[in-house]
Amino acid sequence: MSELATGLEESLANGAEPLVLEYRGGFLENVHYGHVCAVNDKDDVVGQYGDPNAITFMRSAAKPIQALPFFLEGFDKRFGFTPEEQAIMMASHRALPYHVEALEGMLRKLGLDEQTLVCKPTYPLDADARDALVAERQPQRRIYHNCSGKHLGVLASCVGMGYSLDNYYSPDHPVQRRIVSLAAELAEIPQEDIRIGTDGCGFPVFGMPLRHMATAFLKLACPDLIADPALREAVRKVTGLMNAYPRMISAEYLICPNLLMDDNIVAKGGAKGIYCFGLKKERLGFALKVVDGSEDEWPIAVASILEQIGYDNRETIDRLYRIGPPEIRNDNGLVIGENRSVIQLRRGEKL
Repeated sequence: MSELATGLEESLANGAEPLVLEYRGGFLENVHYGHVCAVNDKDDVVGQYGDPNAITFMRSAAKPIQALPFFLEGFDKRFGFTPEEQAIMMASHRALPYHVEALEGMLRKLGLDEQTLVCKPTYPLDADARDALVAERQPQRRIYHNCSGKHLGVLASCVGMGYSLDNYYSPDHPVQRRIVSLAAELAEIPQEDIRIGTDGCGFPVFGMPLRHMATAFLKLACPDLIADPALREAVRKVTGLMNAYPRMISAEYLICPNLLMDDNIVAKGGAKGIYCFGLKKERLGFALKVVDGSEDEWPIAVASILEQIGYDNRETIDRLYRIGPPEIRNDNGLVIGENRSVIQLRRGEKL
């Protein structure tokens, strides 16, 4: 086992606490362990459960950061992308028809062939969209990959900057080097301390302690904390699009749009159980990791966290319980068990 793998394994295993318990027939069947960290605008860890210094990869939670070069260079004014086409750069989309329309529009405006994307051809993650294509004997496509909007955003930056499109996904490509430097700046971590891995789509991913991810999302929610005026404005554009067009970020039955409908919240999840969000009015950033990599627990876990801090928009919390209800139902719709969040944030005075 590599030194990096051993370090990550030990970091995630040490200090993990139960997040969500699953009961069936009155008996405990599954326990999902993990970590939660909350930071405030004074750089304090004001809430924790598990280890706030647990190291893991941001995965797709980094997509708002990966989109920043496009906006920093003012390319939102150059290529004629619609707001929906810009928003899908931050998406883990489901290749629903309106997602595909936006992606095809970006390809046309960039004058790129779909084969330029390194992500593997696939069918949509949305079951209905996938089944409709299979029934019509339609082929897999690269733009159906849930990360294709991110890829097109980075490719647009390459086109705009005159960079080579070859190896645009390599950690050594100038756009990727700029992205990791922005991640380090927002997360307040030395760039050399960021662990670099490779995502399923082929892009670099960033490994860092949860407290630094929470700091990055605090700044996404509260860009006044960012010293550089250009970066501050780019962040405002990115998060403004996410709040204005939440259904472009994934699908309405998933957690991200249901949080982003609330203009007070900036949120994005990633594969293997990582979820991050920031609260504007409360000036708090959060990072949550489910150690077993499951994503099903996100809605009930985030709802529980919001309840514990006294979040005042009950409608947002209720939406989370609708998409991730405590009741476990079988295929016939009968209640046969219960999901129960057991997160208990250890509170500081400022939480």
